[in-house]
Amino acid sequence: MKNIDTLLKESKIIHFIGIGGAGMCPIAEILLSLGYTVTGSDNNDTETFRRIEKEGATVFLGQRASNISDDTQLVIYTNAILKGNEELEYAKANFPCFERAEILGALSRLFTNCIGVCGTHGKTTTSSMITQILMQAGLDPSAVIGGKLPLINAYGRYGHSQNFVCESCEFNNTFLHMNPDIAVILNIDEDHLDFFGNLDNIKKSFREFADKTVNTIIYNGDDKNTVDTLKGISGKKLISIGRNDNNEWVAKNVDVPGGFHSEYDIFHNDEFICHAVLSVPGEHNILNSLCAFVASYESGADIESILQGLKDFGGASRRFEKLGTYCGVTFADDYAHHPAEIKVTLEAAKKMGYNRVWAVHQPFTFTRTSILLNDFAEVLQIADKCVISAIMGSREVNTIGIKASDLSEKVPNSIQLDTFDEICEYVCNNVQNGDLVITLGCGDVYKVARMMCSKMKEREKQLNA
Repeated sequence: MKNIDTLLKESKIIHFIGIGGAGMCPIAEILLSLGYTVTGSDNNDTETFRRIEKEGATVFLGQRASNISDDTQLVIYTNAILKGNEELEYAKANFPCFERAEILGALSRLFTNCIGVCGTHGKTTTSSMITQILMQAGLDPSAVIGGKLPLINAYGRYGHSQNFVCESCEFNNTFLHMNPDIAVILNIDEDHLDFFGNLDNIKKSFREFADKTVNTIIYNGDDKNTVDTLKGISGKKLISIGRNDNNEWVAKNVDVPGGFHSEYDIFHNDEFICHAVLSVPGEHNILNSLCAFVASYESGADIESILQGLKDFGGASRRFEKLGTYCGVTFADDYAHHPAEIKVTLEAAKKMGYNRVWAVHQPFTFTRTSILLNDFAEVLQIADKCVISAIMGSREVNTIGIKASDLSEKVPNSIQLDTFDEICEYVCNNVQNGDLVITLGCGDVYKVARMMCSKMKEREKQLNA
């Protein structure tokens, strides 16, 4: 069978199985804009499903073999589709089929300036920052992002330039299908150990991603795992960023006060360049934004436009996203699902001047919860109050016997409640004026955030009546 690059050049009609997925929709949108005829199906009638229909794709709700026309030349599917799916089985028997990561890799080679943003933490925020900067700088990028960017109210876009911002995820080595022109490596940490097994294997995959990069690698010079991984790399332009003076680009005079902003000075080879102001909280976003600054600068954006883009960027969806304040209680939602991510999020929250910080955490996958149990317990103690839901198993079956109560037993001032209804009732009945409640997790914990907001909003109406 021909490879994906050849088929993409030769095909005119492409079918997507799972077209409404957040990762599938922007790819389909880019291909539509490039002149392809796009069809697709999904089992869920979502906003993204209807969005791609409005863009011109022919879509089908429900997955059946009959959705795929005989004229189809290429089928793309998401790895979320289960084995035995009628439409996928028919496609594999009759058409060239490739997984989402493979078509994303092919797209990375279509553009002359593909910026692949990878790292265990911060990919979506940094990809979103770069996209917003390049858009506001008039460089009109295409983008595929892991979260919704408020500026475009979407997970990606098609731009009429050779700039392509692409979030590059290490899970299942999906980023190894890519060949970015500029790689941004934010950090390397232990995660997805159900797939990688150990840190050494994770570092090997990131090294391969770096080797596949065409021109430039922008990396976190303060992160030991990243520095170790890149030792001996040759034939690339290597640009280090960080807080330490041994880096090429350095963030100095960092000020992270309470509230949703921070600021710092940017130096290049010990020379002051400019002062950056951010509209997102947390020290972790200093390095995210510095990476975005350098990637945008290397892509041709002027410094004034970069600074304005950083200042205007208010965060990506589910990245310390402020949902509202009701009855004096502020609610926020964050995608953090790894101890390192939870740590920086809660540390940022604690500096924001609230009375108490509540962490409502949904553990995600049994293996991650089990392997990193003590790490989760340690960081969740940063919050003043902690509520832990049932573990969301996702793709896994609980063969380990791990329970959410195993985690809550290790976290003082915590309570374990299985259902969102129970959590909503408990939190809303125990919060006080001046508290911050932040939901944490990459599953569907955002639903309980909305439930709590709705309940407290109604309570506020009744109090003001």
